[in-house]
Amino acid sequence: MNEYHNFFGNKITRRKFIGSSAALTTMAILPSGIISCKGSSGKPNSRFGGVQIGVQTYSFRSMPFSAEEILGYLLECGLNTCELMADPMEQFAGIPKYQGPSYPRGTQLSDQQKAELDSALADFAGEVRSWRSTVSMDKFRELRRMYNDAGVTIHLARLGDPKWSDEEIDYAFKVADTLGSNGVKWELSLDAVQRLAPFCNKYNMMANLHNHYQVAEPGFSYDTYLAYSDKLMINFDVGHYVGSLGKHPNEIIEKYHDRIIAIQIKDKTGPDTNPPNTNLPYGQGDTPLEDILLLIKKNRWPIIVDIELEHKIPEDSNAVMEVKKCMEYVKEILVA
Repeated sequence: MNEYHNFFGNKITRRKFIGSSAALTTMAILPSGIISCKGSSGKPNSRFGGVQIGVQTYSFRSMPFSAEEILGYLLECGLNTCELMADPMEQFAGIPKYQGPSYPRGTQLSDQQKAELDSALADFAGEVRSWRSTVSMDKFRELRRMYNDAGVTIHLARLGDPKWSDEEIDYAFKVADTLGSNGVKWELSLDAVQRLAPFCNKYNMMANLHNHYQVAEPGFSYDTYLAYSDKLMINFDVGHYVGSLGKHPNEIIEKYHDRIIAIQIKDKTGPDTNPPNTNLPYGQGDTPLEDILLLIKKNRWPIIVDIELEHKIPEDSNAVMEVKKCMEYVKEILVA
């Protein structure tokens, strides 16, 4: 991965990055008690140099994780768009809560306990399937209004799974549409595209395929998956691409830019670095973030760049503070 050092050229140094800070002009107190930082318009703005910056809300998983609290974090960071995870959106809409037996991880269960647990989980799965198949979209409309009124859009809905029933996948597409998003997002697999393609055509909506390490499998090609429907899009995780392959992500972005709505960025070491395939703070790994951002800026591609916080959070920090640092790193590249 030493070659990546040549890709960066005038790469921003960690010292310079830490020394920079955003101008905060308007303060507001959210219902959750979180202070949010807004621009002079009263709404967040995270579009820099013509490139829209958002966040994968998984980044805030270490903090209280309701839809309302996540909105507070977004406003505090000054972010005006996000990919929203399933749990907060479904909890906001009133998904049933599991009430059956549970045990601490590692507990040795008796045969009777295992049978009772399996039965309870099966009953709960049926209850959830029924809820998803019949629930009104009213709460999802309310969720969209709450975010939009605050100046935040939900550009992707992380909702669904190939194991879901047809009725549940119908529900996922209806939710994504109700939220005003660019479709559902699933993990990349042949099972996923085979289930998604008919629903993309039925609803005339897009679905987005996220990669982990599938890109390193022998003979891998995005073409195999995209061939199932012209409404299937790539949600390209550049960190996992670098971590598993050690290749420059721009080769994928350049080739498939018209099939990419959003990418996820994090800074990872490559497979030949010590330690390999490891998440680090922005500017400390091998992911050529500057190259990626400037490629999108130069070509004016309407690709949303989602920050994903996966590096270890220092003891004197939290997820919101770390996402802010990531955003400032990105901003300094784009507005230079």
